[in-house]
Amino acid sequence: MATVDITTETFADTIEKNDIVLVDFWATWCPPCRAFGPVFEEVSEANPDITFAKVDTDAETELAGQAGITSIPTLMAFREGVLVFNQAGALPRAQLVKLVEGVRGLDMAQVHAEVAKQKAEQAG
Repeated sequence: MATVDITTETFADTIEKNDIVLVDFWATWCPPCRAFGPVFEEVSEANPDITFAKVDTDAETELAGQAGITSIPTLMAFREGVLVFNQAGALPRAQLVKLVEGVRGLDMAQVHAEVAKQKAEQAG
């Protein structure tokens, strides 16, 4: 699957309805973003079972603000609706491939238990 563009309106649905979602927050005027784009696209082609999404921060300022984007490119990875990776800066291809493997290999029962624990501590 090639990359898909997502908006404020489609962001939550995309995260909730797909097992693994990588989101690239970018802008056309950003040289590191333009350099990372082809890498992101290439790795997306090699992983058709993962949703690779792009958010144009100029067109989607509200979404970028909601996501706390302060620097671009920023890459986020979600698994089963949980944010499991969030980092600014363009990744080299090898690091992006390693990230994909790491997200695939997560023990999601453990991740969900940790999220529940954190929520309980915040509520308590």
